[in-house]
Amino acid sequence: MKAPITLELDVTNLSHDGRGVARHEGKAVFVRGALSGEKVIARIVQRHRHYDDAQVESVLQASPDRVDPRCPHFGVCGGCALQHLAPAAQIAAKQRVLAENFERIGHVEPKRWLAPLTSAVWGYRRKGRLSVKYVDKKGKALVGFREDNGRYVADLTRCEVLTPAVGERIEALAALVGSLQAVREIAQIEIAAGDDTTALIFRHLQPLSDSDRAALVAFGQQHALAIYLQPGGNDSVHPLWPENPRLAFRIAAADVELEFRPLDFIQVNSAMNEAMIAHALDLLDPKPEDRVLDLFCGLGNFTFPLARRCAHVVGVEGEHGLVQRAKENAARNGIANVEYHVANLLDDQRDTPWARQRFDRILLDPPRSGAQAVFDYLPKKGCDRIVYVSCHPASLARDAGILVEKHGFKLRAAGVMDMFPHTAHVESIALFER
Repeated sequence: MKAPITLELDVTNLSHDGRGVARHEGKAVFVRGALSGEKVIARIVQRHRHYDDAQVESVLQASPDRVDPRCPHFGVCGGCALQHLAPAAQIAAKQRVLAENFERIGHVEPKRWLAPLTSAVWGYRRKGRLSVKYVDKKGKALVGFREDNGRYVADLTRCEVLTPAVGERIEALAALVGSLQAVREIAQIEIAAGDDTTALIFRHLQPLSDSDRAALVAFGQQHALAIYLQPGGNDSVHPLWPENPRLAFRIAAADVELEFRPLDFIQVNSAMNEAMIAHALDLLDPKPEDRVLDLFCGLGNFTFPLARRCAHVVGVEGEHGLVQRAKENAARNGIANVEYHVANLLDDQRDTPWARQRFDRILLDPPRSGAQAVFDYLPKKGCDRIVYVSCHPASLARDAGILVEKHGFKLRAAGVMDMFPHTAHVESIALFER
């Protein structure tokens, strides 16, 4: 067996996934557990042609921004990458990532940088997916996120970023799964938390026995958790206990409540979602007489707050179920100045009735792939302001370059939002004007 290779390295930056970046003999080395400005001893874990992967063995000179991770599983569990970095430094690093992407990919720079949006950094996740695996060597079931290497399920006792209703019960959840006859048939557990109800969705590969179903019901009753079963695809999800759970969250500033189903997309961080909506509306600045287009609208997270501020909103989304629930939520909240359409926004929509309408403002909230596909048919005539909410800085930077170079807009402002503290995920927002 070869002796491990260790190197003394000076770390000069953070990578997009939260690893320290160093160089050794001209070759890049990505060091998990290292921070910018540190001198470390690192062990090479994998060699590649143009770079190497490494793991910190010891820190010789620590960054002033280094802190003790709160979670005992940090460094093994892959759910968090930055707990060893102070929260203020985390958000500063994310803003640097956004700025570098604008410069390198979009070749643009915002006229002004927006102050970062931040909120509570613990217990914030109201959506999540936990892997489940029975491990013979350990003689127990594991419930948690994947380990950092992605191959195994992390052996967790708790999770500090999940909503406490679940994060404080990981060990009990693993014991529950381990007690089931179907212990090897539970593939994953999804978490979905509304304001008043937190649900667990058990994905099972074979039908459950009556005793297993009773055990799940008893766990839900003991811990005040709604229990759903998922024996097949997304459409197979159904409640086990109680009979009709209600999942919903309020957007206080708009005085609306949105009901949703357990696997529906909602923003992971409730407090940041409220702040993000207010931020986006301030930037978009809709007038009472304005017509606004909301693309990739989902359940209406932005559509309903916009409807409180302008004359008419059109929301467009590709998933039929989300549009149906958006319409139901509009009726439930007494909002009549919205209309919803189902459309695959990655296809050319220029001949659809909604795309031929005139809009004063446009809001974009696309998936990681970005909004490039919509620009050729986007009804931009008469629109002098676009707000773009992004979950991937590279696609935002690319799209910013396209809007500026090809469509006559200027990048007036941009900034980051800490939707996922302690992870390397960068959520951002940008304002474009004619």
